[in-house]
Amino acid sequence: MKKNDIKQKVSFNASAHDVYEALMDSKKHAKFTGGPAKISRKIGGKFSVYDGYAAGKNLELMPDEKIVQTWRASDWDEEDISEISFTFTPTKTGCTVIFTQKNVPSKHLSAIKQGWIDYYWMPMKKMLEIH
Repeated sequence: MKKNDIKQKVSFNASAHDVYEALMDSKKHAKFTGGPAKISRKIGGKFSVYDGYAAGKNLELMPDEKIVQTWRASDWDEEDISEISFTFTPTKTGCTVIFTQKNVPSKHLSAIKQGWIDYYWMPMKKMLEIH
């Protein structure tokens, strides 16, 4: 099956540290997604987010700078595993995140692409602006 990549650039009115923590802290992650999250802060450690919808493991962690993880949705075929990365760049008003996801199965591409916007970026922005 054909695989595709997703690349998104998202600006936050929050520091790179606050955005990194929203993604890596289990309680903060659960707060903005509305679903239970268990996230290891160790390289090689596992995570399960959005009430088990997505899971994977940490490949690279550079606090406030970069996160690289394997990522698989629970409704994907067993052999389908993608890689996600978040790169944080400070700006005058907060930070910009460059997000990439490699090897997304074609049949899930549009849903996953929109899902990051609807279920991650928008609610995370709301949570961090209130913060």
